[in-house]
Amino acid sequence: MLDRYADDFRATGLDPDLLSTPFRVQTNWHVITGASCSGKTTLIDQLADKGFQTVPEVGRQYFESEMAKGRTNDEIREDPVALQHGIIDMQLRIEGGLQSSDVIFLDRAFPDVLAFCRILGLNPNEVLLQCFRRRYASVFILDRFPYRQDGVRAADDPTADFLDEWIARDYRALGYGVVRVPLMSPEERLAFVLERLSEQGLI
Repeated sequence: MLDRYADDFRATGLDPDLLSTPFRVQTNWHVITGASCSGKTTLIDQLADKGFQTVPEVGRQYFESEMAKGRTNDEIREDPVALQHGIIDMQLRIEGGLQSSDVIFLDRAFPDVLAFCRILGLNPNEVLLQCFRRRYASVFILDRFPYRQDGVRAADDPTADFLDEWIARDYRALGYGVVRVPLMSPEERLAFVLERLSEQGLI
C-alpha cells in the first residue's frame, strides 16, 4: 500500500509552531490504538463487556457505511483524498458528540489520521490543529500481531510497520505519555490497561 500513492509527505514531521497550540478541552477519554492487527477491536470489545462506554474505529465505520450504500471496497479507495477527508469528518463528528467528562475508550482517535495522511500522500500538518480540540486522558498503543487481511483492510506488513512507528511519534509529539501494550493474551492486555488506569486514579 505504501507504494500506491505519492510519498511527498511520508517522512513529514509535525510543525513545531503548531505543536505549541493549547488544547481546548481536557477529556476523560482513553485511546486504544496501534497498527492493523494489533488487537484493538478485541480489547475495545472486552472493555465494552466490562460496562465501559466505547467508540468503535471510525475508519471501519466509514467503510461499512459506504458499503451499505452499495459501494465496493475498491470504489471507496479510488479517491484517497476524498476517503481520508470522509474519515476525518466522521471522526470529528463522532468525537464532537461525546461528553468530555465521561470515561470513554476510543478505538483510535483523531491524531491517528496524521499517519494515514502520510500514507495517502497528504500533509499531516494541514489537519494538525484539529488535534487540539480535545486532550485525551491516556493513550495506549498495542504491539501488533502478524498482519491478517480482511474485507476492509488494504494494508500490508510495511504499512503496518509505518503506522506503528508514526502513530507513536505523533502522539508523543502532541505531548502524550504513550503506554505500550505488549503481545499478551486478550485477558492479560485487558488487565494491563485497567491496572494502569486504576493506579493513576483515571477509572
